[in-house]
Amino acid sequence: MRIVFMGTPDFAVPTLARLHADGHTIAAVYSRAPAKAGRGMALKPSPVHARAEALGLPVLTPSTLKTPEAAETFAGHAADVAVVVAYGMLLPQAILDLPRHGCLNLHGSLLPRWRGAAPIQRAVMAGDAESGVGVMRMEAGLDTGPVALEARVAITEGMTAGELHDALMPLGADLMGRAIAALEQDGLSFAPQAEEGVAYAHKVSNEEAHIDWARPAAEVARHINGLSPFPGAYFEADLGKGPERVKVLRALPAEGSAAPGTLLDAACTIACGAGAVRLLELRRAGKGGVASGEEFLRGARLAAGALFT
Repeated sequence: MRIVFMGTPDFAVPTLARLHADGHTIAAVYSRAPAKAGRGMALKPSPVHARAEALGLPVLTPSTLKTPEAAETFAGHAADVAVVVAYGMLLPQAILDLPRHGCLNLHGSLLPRWRGAAPIQRAVMAGDAESGVGVMRMEAGLDTGPVALEARVAITEGMTAGELHDALMPLGADLMGRAIAALEQDGLSFAPQAEEGVAYAHKVSNEEAHIDWARPAAEVARHINGLSPFPGAYFEADLGKGPERVKVLRALPAEGSAAPGTLLDAACTIACGAGAVRLLELRRAGKGGVASGEEFLRGARLAAGALFT
C-alpha cells in the first residue's frame, strides 16, 4: 500500500515503524513543525519527525492543511490511504477525500467513549475500568467515524496515564498493521459508532493540575494518576523557604481523616474531603529525581499536621 503517515508524538512512532517494517511505501510523513525545547531553546523535531528521518522518509511540517496549495501537495503523494495517529491538526474535507481508501485514524480510546484530544488521561481521571485503541475511518466530525478494529486494556488501581499510554502504543501499532493488511485485501469492514455513551476528552489545562484535597479520596487519586507524568498534578507546601510547588506522580486511596490537605503520617498520607490518599511518587520543583512519599517527607523535614494546599 502507498501510505501518507500523519503523526507527531512518541505514541505514533511504533505505528510508523510497523507500517514501514511491513514493507508498505510511505510516500510522505506529516508532522507538527519542530518546537523550541531545552535550555538553549533550540528547535527540536517531533518524535515522529525524528524517526521518519532515521528511516529515510520525506517529512513535511505544514502550518496548515486548509489551503489549495496544501491539498495539491497532498494529492501529489497519490496515496492509497492516509494513516493518522495523534497528528495534532484537523484534516479538512479536501484532504480527507484525496486518498483512494480515505484516512484511517488510530484513536486512544474505545469509541464513542472519549472523543477528542486527551482520551488516555481522561479515562484514568474518570475511573474507567478499561480503555483501548481503535482504528476508525475519519470524517469531518471529531472522532465520529465508523470503527473497524479495537483492542482493550484494563485500567488497574494506581495505573497512571503514562502507563496506560505505554500499554496502548504497541497494541495500536499492531492494530493498524492488521487494518492496513486487511484493507489491502479489501477485507476491512467498518461499523458505525454507538449513539449513546459519547464523552469528550477535552485537552488538559494547566489550571486543572492543582490538587483539590476537598474532593473524595478516590477522585483525588485518579486525578493525580491521570495527570502523570504530564502535566503532573501538584500541591504547594512550605518546605522552609516559603510556599513551594510539588508534583505528585502516583497516589492510592488510603484510610484517614482530618481537614483536607493535612499530612497524617510518615507514609505521606494526606486527608481529603472524604478519606485520604497516600502519595507514592513526588517531585519537587527544580529537582530532577522522583522520590517516594517517605523520602520526600524526610528531605522536606515535614511531620504530621503539616498542611498541603
